[in-house]
Amino acid sequence: MNWNDIVQSILGVGSTVLIPIFIAILGLIFGMKPSKALLSGLYLGTGFIGMSLAINQLTAAVSPAAKALAKNTGINLPVVDFGWTGASAITWAWPLAFIFFAVELGINLIMLLGKMTKTLNADMWNVWGVALTGYIVYQFSGNFVWGCIVAGIQVVISLKLGDMWADEIKDMLGYEGVTVTHIETFTAAIMSPVNKLMDYIPVFNKKWDADALKRKIGILSEPVVMGAIIGLLLGLVGQYGIANSLNLAVTTGAVMAIFPVMAKFFMDALTPFGTTMSDFMKKHVKGREFVIGLDWPIVGQSTELWVTMVLLIPVSILFSAILPGNEILPLAGVINYCLGVGGLLLTGGNLLRMLVLGIIYEPLFLYGSTYFAGIFTKLAKSTGAINVPKGSEVSWSSIEAPDFRFLASWAGRGNVIAIVGLVVLLALFYVLYRGFKKNPIPASKYQD
Repeated sequence: MNWNDIVQSILGVGSTVLIPIFIAILGLIFGMKPSKALLSGLYLGTGFIGMSLAINQLTAAVSPAAKALAKNTGINLPVVDFGWTGASAITWAWPLAFIFFAVELGINLIMLLGKMTKTLNADMWNVWGVALTGYIVYQFSGNFVWGCIVAGIQVVISLKLGDMWADEIKDMLGYEGVTVTHIETFTAAIMSPVNKLMDYIPVFNKKWDADALKRKIGILSEPVVMGAIIGLLLGLVGQYGIANSLNLAVTTGAVMAIFPVMAKFFMDALTPFGTTMSDFMKKHVKGREFVIGLDWPIVGQSTELWVTMVLLIPVSILFSAILPGNEILPLAGVINYCLGVGGLLLTGGNLLRMLVLGIIYEPLFLYGSTYFAGIFTKLAKSTGAINVPKGSEVSWSSIEAPDFRFLASWAGRGNVIAIVGLVVLLALFYVLYRGFKKNPIPASKYQD
């Protein structure tokens, strides 16, 4: 058995097992009692599994309605959306994917020792996103070394995102000692200029969170009611039939109500873990603060997050129909976490800003997924990890960081415009990062 087989065997258990085990081990290292460390790990696994089941249920309910809407509006798009599950499957099947564990771990260690980050990334399963970047850039540029360099840049970005979001997550959700290191939140970099412009428009400076909505519109702001209304409207507009539309309404409402309940397990897991880690650092590593990087579902208790992502479902379907050159219908990737999670953390949970930003930036993901369809299809066919329908291509409608991957790919070919674009994009991120370090709690500036 070679190293690739060993890595694949370990990864085969999935993130819902790997991350809880990692957290339990870290808990023991930081001084938690074995019983509490075990509970933290199990509760974290419960939260991830519960969130995953709810998301899968929502996707399974929405996808047929989206197909019905497409059929009744005459949308005929050739690229099949296989979502993040398909993207991860073909990436892990790439024989060189396991190399990027060394890239991730090596850079994280160097940055921790050099005091260039306070984030220890525990989200090892999602290293596949780093490997995917390496593969895409390598295929476009023909330079494997450049692919590894860009993947390394992505690791650095993810760790700095973790540093940036830690205080925001603590303030918004009460989780101490943890953060989100997922590259999907990099969307905040390109959202930030528009978000800044909103500062000069009074309506965007009001409180637009779930509590504020509850005071203004009462029962209509309840997640279960809002989800039911959105589901019903989506079904009726798509001529999905009365019975199917009502079923979609109940399912969407139920899932919207379930998300915050599932997220409570994250609180039960991460609160004692974060407290123990904080006490350990104060005692043994004076003058330094560390946070543990985890996957995005830890912010899943935010009602604003789910309202935004569900409301953007019909928006993404509409854009897929009217955007010239788009070739993909959002199905498996119809829930766009990049817009939802990135918008949530950037705006401090301002629902109106999140929705407007989502509408503005949704086309980027459709065009990105259309552009990368050839690369995804090539990898899928070469690995045999999934079946590609005859005469079709496959892609991921909510692909993470399409701007970064696109510009880095063309920069590897020596394209001057792409090189300048990549520098500008990274500069935008740097400005955002510096801004958050000075003012990490933007939600506090919004008024009732």
